[in-house]
Amino acid sequence: MARTRPMKKALRYAVPATVAGATVAAVGLVPALASSGGSPDLPKVTAEELVAKIAASDTQRLSGTVRITTDLGLPALPGMGSGGYGGGREEGAGDADPRGRLTELASGSHTLRVAVDGPDRQRLSIVGKSAEYSLVRNGGDVWAYDSATGTVHHTVLPRETERGAGREEIPGGLEKATPQKAAQEVLKAVDATTSVSVDGTAKVAGQDAYQLLIEPKQADSTVGSVRIAVDADSGVPLKFTLTPKDGGKAAVDVGFTEVDFAKPDADTFDFKPPEGAKITEERLDGARNGSGEAPHKDGRGGDGKGRDGAEGLPSGLEVVGEGWGSVARVELPGGGPVPGADAAQEAAPEARKLLDGFTEEVKGDFGTGRFFGTRLVNVLITDDGTVYVGAVTREGLVKAAGSAGGAG
Repeated sequence: MARTRPMKKALRYAVPATVAGATVAAVGLVPALASSGGSPDLPKVTAEELVAKIAASDTQRLSGTVRITTDLGLPALPGMGSGGYGGGREEGAGDADPRGRLTELASGSHTLRVAVDGPDRQRLSIVGKSAEYSLVRNGGDVWAYDSATGTVHHTVLPRETERGAGREEIPGGLEKATPQKAAQEVLKAVDATTSVSVDGTAKVAGQDAYQLLIEPKQADSTVGSVRIAVDADSGVPLKFTLTPKDGGKAAVDVGFTEVDFAKPDADTFDFKPPEGAKITEERLDGARNGSGEAPHKDGRGGDGKGRDGAEGLPSGLEVVGEGWGSVARVELPGGGPVPGADAAQEAAPEARKLLDGFTEEVKGDFGTGRFFGTRLVNVLITDDGTVYVGAVTREGLVKAAGSAGGAG
């Protein structure tokens, strides 16, 4: 049980067939936002005071509209085409299970509607041109509805979650797409390898805000800066912009366009499955669903988490380096560069061709491998089936692979 959380994180760094998904996972860990016009005259604050203000913010009720734009420079890969909400999922495929929905925000621009009333009641909707995907948490029930497929996924949370233990763990991780969660994740990386300052003020979603500027000091980091617009009154992050070191527009821009700190109406968190919808039932305490079968047949247990050692899953996750230069290291099943291929045998020609098509060969002290790069997150896959993923440069990955190999 103790290893399920590391494994869950490891899955987010999986490779070559899911290398684009790994990039998106890093967005959940290192998101960003841009500022809007206007420079209100506010009392001076230090960076330490502003960070403390964010940490002390106790705002638990709000509603509004969030706009997220992502430009990671991802190539066109099979399975990553545009969907009803902007990526990754063909219409009619699967049910409304929230797992993996975060990857649909990997490219392009998206509009989200959010509402929060304490830790046990939240609603988030991804609004598309012709469809909408909604995730509603009300106490111990989590309802997900996909209007494009007419499917509903109902999850019953464990009783300890209902009482408050781990209650932020909502299936799918979509809560990471909000400015508050993005800011929390990035502020965890603030240490001696980071420069933090207050860079003026801004007007965001009609609110006066301070701008917190975070800049990594480590040369291997691909992150140029992170800018967080913080509501001057409540300390709530309203906007979050991450700009790559190579310049240009933001890699990820997430922020409120409208926000209201009043308590949302109670019926906002009510959900009744539409007539005729196909409903999938799941309990995260491991209980069987209505059909008598395990909720997932793809290797996930009743808690929705992968089993260590299950076929097709990474064998473990290790972090190499520190601070903004940290790199995740994970081994592919079979010890080969393509999932499912043994190190002693040649990978299927089609799989090898796909891998070679969007990667390039690299060499170093670790041996030989393939490199896949985006504007923010880069991936190195060695020929012995080890994957290195991080928001670091190509040189940083090669260095990490060399040091890890030497240590082994």
